[in-house]
Amino acid sequence: MDIHGSCHCGAVRIEVPAAPTWVADCNCSLCRKLAWRVAYYPPEQVRVTGPTTAYVWGDRMIGIHHCPTCGCGTHWDTLGEDFGKMGINARLLDGFDESAVEVRKFDNAAD
Repeated sequence: MDIHGSCHCGAVRIEVPAAPTWVADCNCSLCRKLAWRVAYYPPEQVRVTGPTTAYVWGDRMIGIHHCPTCGCGTHWDTLGEDFGKMGINARLLDGFDESAVEVRKFDNAAD
């Protein structure tokens, strides 16, 4: 794994195989409030170490994890059904530069 990152306090560490070439800018109510930029990876290519707490809401298909110490949102993963991907908060990756990647708008706001 080549790219590392962490939450603000360093308790949660993230490793992914490569820097993202694009990230999602989702407009659902949660992503708007958290200001995430999500990079997607196959779960087997991601290593998250340290304590996290999951927040589950809505259709209860994913757990949105954060550090219980500093509160940084770290990642989301599935709760049962295998999507073949998980979302990483790219803003936590060392050296992440949003201006250097494509930002794709995801329209997931409830009407």
